[in-house]
Amino acid sequence: MKEETEEIKWLEEEPEETLSVNPKRFILWLFIVSILMLFASFTSAYLVRRAEGNWLDFVMPSVFAYSTGVLIVSSITMHWAYLAAKKDNFNALRIAITITFVLGMIFLYMQFQGWVELVRNDVYFVGNPAGSFIYVFTGMHAFHLISGLIVLVFALVAAFRLRIHAKSLDQIHIATVYWHFLDVLWLYLFFFLLYFH
Repeated sequence: MKEETEEIKWLEEEPEETLSVNPKRFILWLFIVSILMLFASFTSAYLVRRAEGNWLDFVMPSVFAYSTGVLIVSSITMHWAYLAAKKDNFNALRIAITITFVLGMIFLYMQFQGWVELVRNDVYFVGNPAGSFIYVFTGMHAFHLISGLIVLVFALVAAFRLRIHAKSLDQIHIATVYWHFLDVLWLYLFFFLLYFH
């Protein structure tokens, strides 16, 4: 009798949850890995081409350093947005995403000013490969940052519709991880170019 009771209890127990990955988060990480591979190939090609000689020496635009600071601050405001979502602080969530978006736009404007400064110093996309690489690095990062701004717009709309809250953090989590990744990627590119240009 005792054995039968234990067997019935065992049958009534719910099966353990299987470990599963959120498909959106999985796609995000695949996207991040593909971007990392892209920039790893770019930096490898840069080092190989630089070693061959005929390399133009130029001063990195100072605005790139200032834009780095802007992007670091935007990472802080993005993290603030995530913490606000966890606490259901909807006003702070909306304000933080908006500030992050504005800082992202300022960063893009500063990148453009960096290109203007490069042209002023006779560093062009076509010509010496040193110039070509800096435009490719900064241009590709700017392109991915624009995709990050689009992700922020969707998160902001979701925040206004109260779809982001303590029990629904997937969207803000994805936006935050992607934004931090773009910031870290820029830091890598900036210091790489600063050291190896």
